[in-house]
Amino acid sequence: MIESDMQVVLAMLLYFVVVVVIGFVYAKRSNSSSEEYFLGGRGLGPWLTALSAEASDMSGWLLMGLPGVAYFTGASDAMWTAIGLAIGTYLNWKFVAKRLRKYSEKAGNAITVPDFFSNRFHDTKHILMTIAAVIILLFFTIYTASCFVTVGKLFATLFGWDYGVMMIIGAIIVFLYTFMGGYLSVCTTDLVQGTLMFLALATVFIGSVTAAGGVENTVTFLQNIPGFLSGTEIATPLLDEAGNQLIEGNEPMFGPAGTYGIITIVSGLAWGLGYFGMPQVLIRFMSIRHSDEIKKSRIIAMIWLVVSLSSAVCIGLIGRAVIPTEFLTQSAAESVFIVLSKMLLPSFFCGLVVSGIFAAAMSSSSSYLLISGSAVATNIFKGLIKRDATDNQVMIVARITLTVILLLGIFLAMDQNSSIFDIVSYAWAGFGASFGPLMLCSLYWRRTTLPGAVAGMLTGAVTVVAWKNLIAPLGGWFAVYELLPGFLLALLVIVVVSKLTPEPSKEVTDDFDTYMELDV
Repeated sequence: MIESDMQVVLAMLLYFVVVVVIGFVYAKRSNSSSEEYFLGGRGLGPWLTALSAEASDMSGWLLMGLPGVAYFTGASDAMWTAIGLAIGTYLNWKFVAKRLRKYSEKAGNAITVPDFFSNRFHDTKHILMTIAAVIILLFFTIYTASCFVTVGKLFATLFGWDYGVMMIIGAIIVFLYTFMGGYLSVCTTDLVQGTLMFLALATVFIGSVTAAGGVENTVTFLQNIPGFLSGTEIATPLLDEAGNQLIEGNEPMFGPAGTYGIITIVSGLAWGLGYFGMPQVLIRFMSIRHSDEIKKSRIIAMIWLVVSLSSAVCIGLIGRAVIPTEFLTQSAAESVFIVLSKMLLPSFFCGLVVSGIFAAAMSSSSSYLLISGSAVATNIFKGLIKRDATDNQVMIVARITLTVILLLGIFLAMDQNSSIFDIVSYAWAGFGASFGPLMLCSLYWRRTTLPGAVAGMLTGAVTVVAWKNLIAPLGGWFAVYELLPGFLLALLVIVVVSKLTPEPSKEVTDDFDTYMELDV
């Protein structure tokens, strides 16, 4: 290994040591009870809550998937998706965070999202809880695989190492510190990782502008690519039979710009709807120590998000000017951040910056593993199978679940040509449509009934899968992002079924009428 690679590895190893130490530090406290392990004892401050929510939410998708889309087809797709995410994040913090923090405590001190739904509707048969847990298990396994793909691509691009081997090693590292430290270790490392991701994006963004010869030269170059900088058109790379972009001399080949119409703009903006149903974000709202600290957390989160999303999109765009023929497919283009880091930064600093990618993948996949483990152990094992299960038994089942999801995630991530953006978009739609409408109705509509909740959750999940695989291929308006029809249909079904079924019991409505008075 050459000296520069050794410096990169050294910087990354230092980062890994910090992460593992955090896991050990919190191991004893986290193992004291299931509430500590899954929710950190509801003791997170505003900074930890904000950066943990955003870091776990964005994952390696922010540093690889989003820049890759911008590099390959220009601004439109990446820009509208980023705008939708920014709007959705703000609305989620504004309208869901405080109410969920209060109601989750009122609803039987719920420590997971399925717990909250079940307790909110006094679901004694745990039907809602079980369906929610199965949905979490399904879509988080897919989500976890996307994080493992990120890790494999990172090391394969940096050092030329075998993708499969490095993906598995990275997955095991994530598994170990999640297994040991629980929620507090995850959130504390999220604070470190969120800070590192922010600095990494800002640093590479500034460096890439300089490498491209300044803003004016960069814009001039990109304007020569039809539709590349437009918000209403999309660049169209010319591809060979193998699906690789054609190169003529030292220039990438593009055809006439494609139309980026209202349907695709709506699809991009629809990403924001997903936030109302994201368990990894909602669980952060439930764990903040006081609802009065939500506003401060919201400000911190929005500043972090807007700067990070803007930098990620710009890195992809500028990367096309700096290294125009480096990547011939969108999947390959997801490594643009890594390649620019190697080009622009001293080796040791490059190692710290690209640790941001590993940080993002670790942050998200650890959250997915933990939430999946809690869903199976708390909601299925204790909720259905063994209702008198001890805390120790619950945590054993949770860790067995972590192991199973680890193995499934590794299996799904073995294809190094997988697109991180595509994998994430599918799981994002699944959660947004299944949980989002129900979360809003649970917090704001007193008349929501248990049958309406069950029907709406199932409708959201089924619609996403059916739309993605059967309806979207028809094209036209049917090609809209599956989250939008899934969300709207689920909301409609909740309202209709709730109106057609008997009103909730007095106990349920009394909880609803008084939960906002709670402030702990």
